Amino acid sequence: MKMLTSAAIVVAASVVVERSGPFLGAMIATLPISAGPAYAFLALDHDAGFIATSALAGLTVSAATVIYMMVYAAAAQRLGVLASVGSALAVWALSIGIILKSDWSLGGALALNVAVYALAIPLARRFSAVSVPASAKKRAWDIPFRAALVMSVVGVTVVAGRTLGPSIAAVAALAPVVLVSLALILHPRVGGLAAASVVANGVPGMIGFVGALSLLHLCAVPLGTAVALMLALGVSIGWNASLVAARRWRRLNRVGA
Repeated sequence: MKMLTSAAIVVAASVVVERSGPFLGAMIATLPISAGPAYAFLALDHDAGFIATSALAGLTVSAATVIYMMVYAAAAQRLGVLASVGSALAVWALSIGIILKSDWSLGGALALNVAVYALAIPLARRFSAVSVPASAKKRAWDIPFRAALVMSVVGVTVVAGRTLGPSIAAVAALAPVVLVSLALILHPRVGGLAAASVVANGVPGMIGFVGALSLLHLCAVPLGTAVALMLALGVSIGWNASLVAARRWRRLNRVGA
């Protein structure tokens, strides 16, 4: 049931992403539509201390996801879908391996994210301006593929939480499953430049994850996991909504001028 519920949420969200254009689609894709259910199911099996520790580990994993996004966006300018996704996942896995070798404090994890975003945000602007053309005819395996991918991630997350500890559970929960799914679906349909635009537009939205995971880490023990998870979700949604509102405000000002 955990796997099926998560698959339904992510598949529905990914369909919306495809129909929303690169920016709005990216804002939806960078909401915790995969990580949220995974953390909720971890909270059913573990105490608040486990969730707080996993959220701290998740802050560093989130930074690695931004690295994945930038490598994919750069590779997709010239390479095919498998080479682009494969190279980005290889760099992501290497980053995770390096990250997990250290014990991170909250300050250290936040400093890592500041450094990553300082490089990623200017780079993302280079790839984010391409529009996404209308998708070609859908293939029969699209929806089952997305569902299977998400179900696998949730299953691994639950098992990892029970057997391998909070750090590995965080890696599984925050694996870039939605981003990989979108790349594998969109890249062959609309081309690498347009698919890269969706992913690159999502970099500012990932900052919401930093706030959400920081709040989850700080609040899980004193407030309880249920309250902390709802607050974290509110931060993520609020941040992405503010980005959408700011973009619309800038457009209105340009039209008015």
